[in-house]
Amino acid sequence: MWLNPEEVLLKNALKLWVTERSNDFFLLQRRRGHGEPGSRITGLLVGALDTVLDSNARVTPFRILLQVPGSQTSWVIASGAAIEEVNKHWDWLVHNLLHSLLVFENKEDAASFVRGKVKGLIAEDARGRQAAQEEDPEKFRDALLKFERHFGLPSSEKLVTFYSCCCWKGRVPRQGFLYLSINHMAFYSFLLGKEVKFVIPWAEVTRLERVSTALMTEAIRVTTRQRQREFSMFLNLDEAFGVIGQLADITLRRLLDSEGLELDWVLQQPARITKRILEEQAIREYVLALFRLPRGEKLHEVASCSVWTPHARCHTAGMLYTTDGYICFSSREEGCCTLLIPLSEVLSIEKAESTSVLPNPVIVSVRTKKAFQLIELQDRDELVENMSSRLRATQWKQSMFRSRKDSRSSVSSPTPYYTFYYDTGPSDEEELEEQVLRNTVNNEALMMAFHQNQPGIDGNKSTEAVKARLWEDHFLEFGRGVYMFRTEKIQKLVAMGIPESLRGELWMTFSDASSELESHQGYYAGLVQKSMGQSNLATEEIERDLHRSLPDHPAFQNPTGIAALRRVLTAYAHRNPKIGYCQSMNILASVLLLYSKEEEAFWLLVAVCERMLPDYFNRRVIGAQVDQSVFEELIRERLPELAEQVPDLSTLSSVSLSWFLTLFLSVLPFHSAVCVVDCFFFQGIKAIFKLGLAVLEANAAQLSACTDDGQALMILTSFLDRVGSEETPGAALCPPTEENSGSDTDIPAVGHINITVLINESLEKFRDLTVRQIERLRCLHRIQVLQAHEDTIKENALRLVTPDVSISPETMSDIYDLFKTEHFISLYWGDSSSAAAAEAAAWQYSDSGRSFVERQYRLDRPQFKSLYGLLAPWPTVSNQHTDTLANRTFTLLDQDHDNLVTFKEFSSWLDTLYCEELNEKIRLLYRLHIPPALTEHEEDSSLRSTLLSTNRPLYLNKEPSVLAGAEEAVKDYQEQLKQMLQDLTKEKKKDVDQPLPLMNQREFIQFCKTLYSMFHGDPEENELFQAIATVTSLVLQIGEASHHGQAKGSEVSGQEEAEAPECWREAGSLAAASEWTVSYAQILASLLTEQALVNFFEKPADLSVKIAEAKENQYQQRAGLLTLQQRTR
Repeated sequence: MWLNPEEVLLKNALKLWVTERSNDFFLLQRRRGHGEPGSRITGLLVGALDTVLDSNARVTPFRILLQVPGSQTSWVIASGAAIEEVNKHWDWLVHNLLHSLLVFENKEDAASFVRGKVKGLIAEDARGRQAAQEEDPEKFRDALLKFERHFGLPSSEKLVTFYSCCCWKGRVPRQGFLYLSINHMAFYSFLLGKEVKFVIPWAEVTRLERVSTALMTEAIRVTTRQRQREFSMFLNLDEAFGVIGQLADITLRRLLDSEGLELDWVLQQPARITKRILEEQAIREYVLALFRLPRGEKLHEVASCSVWTPHARCHTAGMLYTTDGYICFSSREEGCCTLLIPLSEVLSIEKAESTSVLPNPVIVSVRTKKAFQLIELQDRDELVENMSSRLRATQWKQSMFRSRKDSRSSVSSPTPYYTFYYDTGPSDEEELEEQVLRNTVNNEALMMAFHQNQPGIDGNKSTEAVKARLWEDHFLEFGRGVYMFRTEKIQKLVAMGIPESLRGELWMTFSDASSELESHQGYYAGLVQKSMGQSNLATEEIERDLHRSLPDHPAFQNPTGIAALRRVLTAYAHRNPKIGYCQSMNILASVLLLYSKEEEAFWLLVAVCERMLPDYFNRRVIGAQVDQSVFEELIRERLPELAEQVPDLSTLSSVSLSWFLTLFLSVLPFHSAVCVVDCFFFQGIKAIFKLGLAVLEANAAQLSACTDDGQALMILTSFLDRVGSEETPGAALCPPTEENSGSDTDIPAVGHINITVLINESLEKFRDLTVRQIERLRCLHRIQVLQAHEDTIKENALRLVTPDVSISPETMSDIYDLFKTEHFISLYWGDSSSAAAAEAAAWQYSDSGRSFVERQYRLDRPQFKSLYGLLAPWPTVSNQHTDTLANRTFTLLDQDHDNLVTFKEFSSWLDTLYCEELNEKIRLLYRLHIPPALTEHEEDSSLRSTLLSTNRPLYLNKEPSVLAGAEEAVKDYQEQLKQMLQDLTKEKKKDVDQPLPLMNQREFIQFCKTLYSMFHGDPEENELFQAIATVTSLVLQIGEASHHGQAKGSEVSGQEEAEAPECWREAGSLAAASEWTVSYAQILASLLTEQALVNFFEKPADLSVKIAEAKENQYQQRAGLLTLQQRTR
């Protein structure tokens, strides 16, 4: 095997090695005494020396050395126990490296190249065994082998990491190993001869938490729908809990909401997930949330450093984060000092001379002729080279964009306008439309045009002027633009409310929407052009909500404001069809349009929906629900007295949902709410959490005394209505007196509350609430929210299906779990294309007019066949026939012909087998042996077998006396058959179902074969074989007689054929012309003549037992099958 190059000073010391093959750069050597006849003494001496000098050489008697010509230094690069193994390595070196080494002028460089190549080979081999990213590959390799041996999962079930820990069973701890893979967590313990092992799919985990009990100082509790498991005694519990939470969160996002939730592209490929990638991903998620960066940014370097802060006259220590398009800095204490530098604003990144005072300095120069100094950077040279490389790429993109823009402007007229795509030449009317469109996009904020009509503003111009002067002074000290130093001082200024003259600019700065606007010149114009005139569900919803957006503001009582709002919302729906339009986006966009230009408002909306509130505006508003769950935990943690008095916090979280979705815009007076939006753009969602906690704390006493949900809502509504700002008179904040006097008699009057004071109190009391803490809580609570959605989907599916079947609701719930698990197993280990198709079908819209549809699991053919083998009520002796019957059943159930079976179709099939009457079971079997279930191309040799003779009936193991009376028995059967057929004919007239087509002789042979296969292993097997032989003879005689027009039951058959659809009658006439046919009624009547068959089909089967066995065997059966398929590919 290849070895990490190890230096050898004496390559032939004491003549211990014999050179077998050599060239200018490599030596293949054999350990002296190994493989030489008659050299036992030499071998013993060398072995004794091995124990003292070189134990490794004793184990591997062959090795390959890398040598530098003219040097006494060599490196061991490979070794092996057999000459064949080492010869393979030697041949690879000669054929792949030797000729390349001759090019190097410096032989030391050639040796360095080989050492690097060998290390690469070792890493590649380690990756193949999933150990490349581990600190101890050998230890990980051993754990991987144990994981595969203990649990028998397919090789594609990649092990991520493992931990030594205890699993508690009551008061008894079981020491063992916890294995964490991409889809499961598994535990194995073997102590005192007792083995304990189990596997928990991440998809079944509903809750993760850290707990402490009397027996365990601290443990990780994993809750599933069936039970709880507790693990403790980890060497590093924080790390283990973090990895478990990450894997559960990633897997659930990938499996339960792959269409809705944003997931990094690396995590969408489970085979690439390693422990190191999880660590990097955790840091990346934190950086994206802290600096509100675009979701597509990739984190490259993380380094500790210090930044010169002119306002503090010192260097501030913290962490440097570099991404594709940004250089980010955060002080050690989160929020004290933050710096964000887009690479699009950077001119150069240079190294300065290092001194004792300024070690390893780096200067970052930006366009505004400012420079930022970074010091104490480890690996400065590599860091600067990487950042400079990305900077050059960014500058090249900018130059290419400018050149394309200049070329377009030189060709077109100097006035920019939108281009329409018409099939015919331009007309005067079209030119007029183009001119109107060119003049619609607003180049100023709506507040500028409607400022004078806004009440309560004229008397506060002095306050606005004071705020503006404070901000101008701040700009002089801390800088202006995206890369200003963001400190606690600016936080206080923001809490006072940003002056209207600077609000739009600072929102663009804090959110970095300005960089997006700068790098996408003309993008919004193009979206407006493309989306104009389109009509879809999103545009219909937008039109419905346009006049509900700040209806009291004069800007939106005017066609100008409504048109601007329509363009922004429609353009965003066109940009991001996955989100499209979601309620509350109209309120947010309205406020953005008031204080910023139309194009700026669009990019601010992009920043909010895609970066600052991720997953808030997707199909199921998952992000907002996750934050509500986080908010509940923060209430329990930060306001314990309130949580104790109000055990059910769901009421408070339901009230606070609108706080998060609309950033308090829908619940606070307008000017107060805009101050909250200021804080949101500066601090992100952390500001909303803090303010929400402050509101609840201010009303904690009244909320604790509440007796119902309505009273709590009134208390909070009344409080928020009285929260005012310095710009608005207090009287204007309160609702009309008539409304308050009649409804709030039990609520004490609350005086005027200043929004600035409330915000400052929230920042001060909850200042230790950090972005890192919020991200960790989001990871854990997203699991609960997604699983709650899954429970709702399951309840709805069962509600639709249960009334149509006779299976109990509890059993239907278990069937749904099996059905869903089968779908997930294919996503775990199945073929990627088929799994992707099944996953896409799970989100297939049932109605094109609906904007939302719940997930509906469907099974493809292999998945259905797996469940068929687990749940079919009768034994099957032939695997081939079982597979054939499963294929026919799937074809029959696939009514939509989309190669997928729904849960409703699957449940109906099981209900027929386990709960329906005998005639319905026979009807199902009958349908499985005629088209469309039975196809012409079905590969079954028995279909092409010769037809059975009907000259004599078939009897098995009959006594002689019975055989003598066979003819009389046949006559009796025929008389009974005549009466039964007449009764069935009467029932048939009442039956609304379409009659079944006739069955020909080949199909009947298959029907008999299925019946024979069903009876194997039954206690009454002999009687059943005898009965089916009798029935087969009878039906064959009936068919033969029918073919010649002499059977007594031909009238009923003719009537069925006459009632059948035209296509079936044509098929039946063709069949009649070539061979005999029988009907469903004839077969049913024949089967009813044998009591053994009647007893067999009417014997109740216990579906719950089958389900319990299926739960035990589903994983092992599917894992073994998929493993076999992977090996045969």
